[in-house]
Amino acid sequence: MLLQLEHISKWYNTGNNRTFVLKDINMTVGQGEFISIMGPSGSGKSTLLHIIGMLDEPSEGQHIFMGEAVHQMKEKHRSQLFKQYIGFVFQAYHLIDELTVYENIETPLIYQDIKSSERKAIVADMLDRFNIVGKKDLFPAQLSGGQQQLVGIARALVARPKLILADEPTGNLNSRQGEKIMDIFTKLNKEEGVTIIQVTHSEKNAAYGSRIVQLLDGHVQHD
Repeated sequence: MLLQLEHISKWYNTGNNRTFVLKDINMTVGQGEFISIMGPSGSGKSTLLHIIGMLDEPSEGQHIFMGEAVHQMKEKHRSQLFKQYIGFVFQAYHLIDELTVYENIETPLIYQDIKSSERKAIVADMLDRFNIVGKKDLFPAQLSGGQQQLVGIARALVARPKLILADEPTGNLNSRQGEKIMDIFTKLNKEEGVTIIQVTHSEKNAAYGSRIVQLLDGHVQHD
């Protein structure tokens, strides 16, 4: 079992009111699954993805990742676990403005202490795979939204994570680019056993997954 969420809730207190974003989520994810999380806007999809990815903490509940209790960890340990095993594709790219495309993609490899010559080869392969070799020396501000999204996805995949979390991964891409990304995800999942959890509004993208989790008002409505 790669991941287990038990009775996960997330709320915000405003005055005397408690507003729930997620309520009593229970979910287990096996190694090698491809899961699509769907639901209307405001149903808690992105919050759930951020909690799974250790970028946000639940208000209560247990989060077990690779046998370790994430909810009991200090932030430093959580951060190490994230850098080592998780690739996150954000809806808003989260690229580093001061770094070139090449350097943005390379960053996760530096965290993993991979030596320079090996990093070069891995980044070159990614640039090639995403058809962005000609963009490698540009900065994010010089790219279109779709190109920034491709760089964000390349960065998420570069360190060969065990788990890829993708928040609307094709949201800013044209249909051809979108299909290419979904094909890459499918290949990683089927050939390399990478576990993928994506949040999507698209029925078409959701169908790439082997399991669809429907959220409604912070509850799992259907799994």
